[in-house]
Amino acid sequence: MTLSVDISHRLGDFAVEARFESAGRLTALFGPSGSGKSTLINLIAGLIRPDKGLISVDGNVLVDTAARIFVPMHKRRIGMVFQDARLFPHMSVAGNLRYGRWFTPASERYAKMDAVVDLLGIGHLLDRRPAKLSGGEKQRVAIGRALLASPKLLLMDEPLASLDEARKAEILPYIERLRDETKIPIVYVSHSVAEVARLASDVVVLSQGKVAAAGPTEAIMQRLDLLPAEERGEGGAVLDTKVLRHDEVFGMTVLASQAGEIRVPKLARAAGAPVRIRIRARDVMVAVERPAGLSALNILPGTIVSMKPGEGPEVEIGIDCRGATVVARITEQSRLALGLKLGSQVFAVVKTVSFDRANTGGGLPAEADV
Repeated sequence: MTLSVDISHRLGDFAVEARFESAGRLTALFGPSGSGKSTLINLIAGLIRPDKGLISVDGNVLVDTAARIFVPMHKRRIGMVFQDARLFPHMSVAGNLRYGRWFTPASERYAKMDAVVDLLGIGHLLDRRPAKLSGGEKQRVAIGRALLASPKLLLMDEPLASLDEARKAEILPYIERLRDETKIPIVYVSHSVAEVARLASDVVVLSQGKVAAAGPTEAIMQRLDLLPAEERGEGGAVLDTKVLRHDEVFGMTVLASQAGEIRVPKLARAAGAPVRIRIRARDVMVAVERPAGLSALNILPGTIVSMKPGEGPEVEIGIDCRGATVVARITEQSRLALGLKLGSQVFAVVKTVSFDRANTGGGLPAEADV
């Protein structure tokens, strides 16, 4: 399903001018606070009528100002999940979930209550009231309510922003399941590189109300210049891998990637299971000879395909490792000392311990029919 957006809208002194098209399973609207992310998602939802432009989902026009078409929000079949869960406090979890079904004619409902409950792991919560739920549990219920409206598109406006790190870690696998096991396209607003790198198939980068770049996640995350200054250290390569085997002796998991085998701290994933990893540029060392006597276990041979200045004394090096690009951030002094240039044969070296929980992701091993 393809989402097409070509709109312009002014709110006081702030203007949004966005044009992009995405067919990804989860499209992230990414950028710093005040870049226009929430305004854009509200335009897609129908909460705001744009001054000019066109919005369509899979060819179904939601807005076309030239043709004077504006489908009201309640007829767009769009599910929304906000920063705060916005559950009805007087209803049980089951009641909140059933409420989502009321907005869709029975003949058009495809989401099944039991399947949604299983997908989100909330079966043990059905009799509770929202006051008895943790922040992560509330958000899972809010997602379930949106799903049970049988939406054609799901919009998630920074759904993890109000949660602490423990609750974020709790809910991220469920969003991955939602992305992987349903056919519902998702637009996900975030200013977190870690969230976007883990969840998104495509990224639209916003800056001052305009689209600075748009494309596949792996390509966008390599563009450190596109990331907010405070998040630039989190940028780098995103690789989709599979579990090859587990090393029980040393407590590690070996992943098969296009770039080669990669060892990470042990994951609770079965052999063959997909795992997305992020290799931050700041975690990559560069060697001109295969290192020996080094504690780092991940040594990926490759060829330098790009070099550009970073901040201050830094240089950003793009290394093609068997078709996958790994980015390294080193100093200009190190580049000169090693004699690095385009076409140099090098080794990207990454410590196993750099793959912490924020840098590895994969859905839960279960199935759902939603």
